[in-house]
Amino acid sequence: MGPGQMGSQSMDQHFIVMMIPHHDGAIAMADLALTRAKRSEIKELAKSIKASQTSENAQMRAWYRQWFGGDVPPWTRGGGMGMAGMGMMGTGVPSLRNAADFDRAFIEQMIPHHRMGVMMASMAQNNSQHPQLKTLQQAMVTAQSQEIEQMTQWYGRWYGAT
Repeated sequence: MGPGQMGSQSMDQHFIVMMIPHHDGAIAMADLALTRAKRSEIKELAKSIKASQTSENAQMRAWYRQWFGGDVPPWTRGGGMGMAGMGMMGTGVPSLRNAADFDRAFIEQMIPHHRMGVMMASMAQNNSQHPQLKTLQQAMVTAQSQEIEQMTQWYGRWYGAT
């Protein structure tokens, strides 16, 4: 197996197949925040997450069709996709839906979700074969790291915790 190859699937294919459901998880959390959050800061962050990650998913789907000649396959539990499980299954959408303090629960779940996304994008950059995808991965790392920092500050200010 050469660099950037995982069996018959390239690192870029693998990244896209994993990141789309991961983004879908964040988008689902953001959708809940748009209706349940009490603080305007959380609602604004949710709008930003939804917009950027929906756009990134569309871009990754287009590249996948262009580079690999088909639609992105759906992630399945037994599909060996590893970290893709941090997509919908990795979020606490059901517990978030019923959280007594939604804003606090949102931050407590979105920070680790974003940390996983940053880790996935950082690791994938090392072996990415497509410069456009490397650029997108770096943008993901930058944006999500800034959002983690913002949520960490809010958490400290609002809840006196780190």
